[in-house]
Amino acid sequence: MKKTPYIKNQLHELLHQALETERGGIRIYEAALLCAKNDDLKNEWEEYLEETRTHERVLLDVFKELELDPDTITPGQEVVAHIGDALVEAIEMARSQDNATAAQLVACECVVLAETKDHQNWELIGHLAEHGQGKETGALKTAVEAIGEEEEHHLYHTKGFTRELWIESFGLPAVLPPPEEVKNVETAIGAERAGNQRNNMLRREGDRHAGH
Repeated sequence: MKKTPYIKNQLHELLHQALETERGGIRIYEAALLCAKNDDLKNEWEEYLEETRTHERVLLDVFKELELDPDTITPGQEVVAHIGDALVEAIEMARSQDNATAAQLVACECVVLAETKDHQNWELIGHLAEHGQGKETGALKTAVEAIGEEEEHHLYHTKGFTRELWIESFGLPAVLPPPEEVKNVETAIGAERAGNQRNNMLRREGDRHAGH
């Protein structure tokens, strides 16, 4: 497929927003972990926190290679920082209400919101690396390859936990860890398929307990 020249200023804007998203993600995971009651969720978030710190370092390498100043603040980056601060504040507000179940759900939802933006950032960086014509594409490709499927895990697995923890809070049977985690989902299609399989997983779990 023919590659197309891109608007460099807009690429730089995306990179600044992506860096701010990772930095905000670190703060969000640190706050969310204080609300994690489910051991599987806590283990996942501890892993994702370390991976998010790695993603920040990967982006800083891109900034260095492209001779961009990571301390420059763009208008879009200010907005991303504001949203990140608001998500941390929301988690802290929920935690202060002395309802651990509710706080865990709020933390899950805030992580999903943050990871939705993060996932889109990396999709766009990958698209530019594949379809853009410019000297920056090599650095972009290296960065995308460095994070592998981790962003998919962060988003789709946490969405699965959020759904199942909500269901559990109703007093209904839940699949924990969620199907997305059990099936090691890495794509949106995979997440949909895993979600569709949850009833079968519940049925098998019920049969297993009935047999004991």
